[in-house]
Amino acid sequence: MRGARLYQQVAEKLAAAIAAGDFPAGSRLPAERKLAERFEVSRPTVREAIIALELGGYVEVKGGSGVYVTDAQPSGFSGGDSDIGAFEVLQARMMFEGEAAGLAAREMSDSEIAQLEVLLEEMIAENAAESGAEIADEKFHLHIARCTHNDAVVSVCEHLWKMRNSSSISVRILERARQAGSKPRIEEHRRILQAIKARDPEAARNAMRDHLQRVVQQLLDATEEEALEQARREMSAARQRFALP
Repeated sequence: MRGARLYQQVAEKLAAAIAAGDFPAGSRLPAERKLAERFEVSRPTVREAIIALELGGYVEVKGGSGVYVTDAQPSGFSGGDSDIGAFEVLQARMMFEGEAAGLAAREMSDSEIAQLEVLLEEMIAENAAESGAEIADEKFHLHIARCTHNDAVVSVCEHLWKMRNSSSISVRILERARQAGSKPRIEEHRRILQAIKARDPEAARNAMRDHLQRVVQQLLDATEEEALEQARREMSAARQRFALP
């Protein structure tokens, strides 16, 4: 399977299997690992495909139980930027925002660095308030992009954030991450700031990439929580079956 929307290809194949009666209404889809093996894709791709099916009305995700086929009339899938997955957006952000941080370390003025420090303080306040808005996080990242003083870099980074915030798949995954307690990591942003203040492009680039890689891991952890809970329930049921009276 190839293509920019690999998760959507998986979702469409699963939708076709549901329509063909392979998975009738009320039945549970195979485990994530089995689906990944079946379609020869990664587990994050399967997770995005399941969310696409959920948004399309094909399945219902029941926490701690599994993914079940609904008996409702599916609404189908849409196309365009609104379908780009969270992991694709993050991969692109690692490429562009990493380089943007390196360039900003060379180009940012003292007053622009001072503004970045203010934005970090705003992020700390947002985290403490449990607002979940993450407005300061976005402002922090886009301030770095704008301080490259390169309009092309700014345009790309702004568009990536727009996709992050408008893609239904991305929004759903981010919601689940927030529900699992995920927040912007202050120390990671502080390391980015310190590298920029030190005028060290390589350190700034690496700090940004490391931070975004951690975001990927946060999303993986959050979306795996349901699968882990299901595994725990199945293990508990197995123990009860084989327990001595």
